[in-house]
Amino acid sequence: MTAKTSNNKQKAPAKTAASKDERPADRYFSEYEEAHQDKVNQIIHYICIPTLAFSVFGLIWSIPFPHLAFLGVYNGYFNWASFVIAIAIYFYLKLSPIISYFILFILLGFSYGIMELVGWQQAGGPAMWSLCISVFIPSLSALLIGNSREPLYAKNGLNIKSLVIAPAYLLNQLLNKLRIKS
Repeated sequence: MTAKTSNNKQKAPAKTAASKDERPADRYFSEYEEAHQDKVNQIIHYICIPTLAFSVFGLIWSIPFPHLAFLGVYNGYFNWASFVIAIAIYFYLKLSPIISYFILFILLGFSYGIMELVGWQQAGGPAMWSLCISVFIPSLSALLIGNSREPLYAKNGLNIKSLVIAPAYLLNQLLNKLRIKS
């Protein structure tokens, strides 16, 4: 009986060590990778995930934000997209600090691009939200068509988790190619 007990005790730490080594991010990335094996779909993702993220960010930015007196001169710079930045950085920080830092810089780049589009709109150009819609529709359409090529993904359907993990997964792939440990 002691031999069985000692064998069971030896197996338990091995399980805990393996689960301690695997981060939640690694599990999410392996699930995402398993559902996206088609090469054409992977190419579509490399193009459409960033454009979709930019357009969604712009659409959230364009939602009117109330004028708050305590913000003073920063009223035009604080909007609903500010909350998206905060939530995204918190979520990705829980997954991987390195990925969250890169996502922060990407979102700051998106903010700069959106502010340029707003400036163009104020100079008489097209509305920023209409440009974001014109990027959103083809990006989402291409992603849905590409994902319909994946049997596992088509079976499970579109879910919010994969939409949130997709940018981090693509960034993780890029960091791996650059030999930066995320």
